[in-house]
Amino acid sequence: MTRGKRPLHVVDERTDEQLLADHVTGDPTAFAALVHRHLNYLYSIAYRTTGNPEDANDAVQDALLNAHRTAGQYRSDAKVIGWLHRIVVNASLDRIRRNRVRPTVPLPERVGTELADPTDHTVAVDLSLSIGRALDVLPAKQRAAIVAVDIEGYSIADAAILLGVAEGTVKSRCARGRLRLAKVLGHLREC
Repeated sequence: MTRGKRPLHVVDERTDEQLLADHVTGDPTAFAALVHRHLNYLYSIAYRTTGNPEDANDAVQDALLNAHRTAGQYRSDAKVIGWLHRIVVNASLDRIRRNRVRPTVPLPERVGTELADPTDHTVAVDLSLSIGRALDVLPAKQRAAIVAVDIEGYSIADAAILLGVAEGTVKSRCARGRLRLAKVLGHLREC
């Protein structure tokens, strides 16, 4: 690196908690470093929750603005990433509520995989799209629980904290959501 030039990307060694605390005390770079560290993860949560890239982008933007404004209210009894996760899920659910009336595309009756070429990844993409569309038929709260537990891999207890509900509520939302998904994706068992 030549003298006088800043590197394009510097990894910030501070913990998430330190970055948030430094942001609250006025460090102008701390929040940006925190966002840079977790942006892809937060977007993936929003996308899995909303099922729409535009809504996911809007939800992440809303969530980060909210986190930036309310950082002083953060309680250090939870991890910063859990706090951000919850804000993103809530922003995503708000976005879904705003867009409640939206057209749906019916799922195909049958996905034909019997003649599929094993080197052709189209079947995997089709399966992924079918699952994504199936998630769209779930009510927002069931979808959020399914995404947290079954897709993101959070425990019931952690998902309850992230979603701000009781563990039993997460369990029931997951159970109801899985039943609905089984009905919607039942055609895949025939293949």
